[in-house]
Amino acid sequence: MVTVVLPWRPQPSRVDAFERVVAWYREHLPEAEIVTVDSGDEVFNLARCRNIGVTDAARNADEVVVIGDADTLPEIRPLRSAIAAARTSPLVQLPYTEYHWLGRDGTEQFHAGTPLTECEFELVRGACSGVYVTTPATWWSHGGQDERFRGWGFEDAAWFVAHETLLGAPPQRHKGTVYALHHTAEVREGPYYDANATLMESYREASGSSDDMARFVFDTSASNARVRPGV
Repeated sequence: MVTVVLPWRPQPSRVDAFERVVAWYREHLPEAEIVTVDSGDEVFNLARCRNIGVTDAARNADEVVVIGDADTLPEIRPLRSAIAAARTSPLVQLPYTEYHWLGRDGTEQFHAGTPLTECEFELVRGACSGVYVTTPATWWSHGGQDERFRGWGFEDAAWFVAHETLLGAPPQRHKGTVYALHHTAEVREGPYYDANATLMESYREASGSSDDMARFVFDTSASNARVRPGV
């Protein structure tokens, strides 16, 4: 069984991308159950939505979960490769080696019928979000994502650092591309963004030691800790 989890809170500029993403999964991954998740926080909490989605999908620890952004289209071949690998790998799978942000022009070209592979894009170097493929057991083995990141920014980078530090390797990538569709950009400034940046620094400081990272992520005696759910 495969579950596709899409964190989602409706916004006018995002609806079209969301509908296209849902349609893509229904066409190319018809065996999957597609669920949307909104944690209900006043300030959208992407990390918490992802964690809730994994928890709710955990009929068993080996359930494969595709955690997709509601504006991002993968390619089916690397996605299926990632799903197969996730069943036995201790690492989260990323079904891409290139992340193409289409922007307004590329998205309009796609809407007009241009194949995704031929649309204008900006290459996002070092991208580690968009689409994750995992089992609950693997997701929680390194703490999932930190729900103290609120609003937008840094939750993906922090997750990547924790994964690499605690599991001894970065997520496993599968050759391919994901395509992020245009919508109104979120504001990446203000008190929430500043708090996220400060929290990210704590991850960088802990990244030199798996013991330090484990204490930061899992030590329930610490005020900043997160608890690993049972699966």
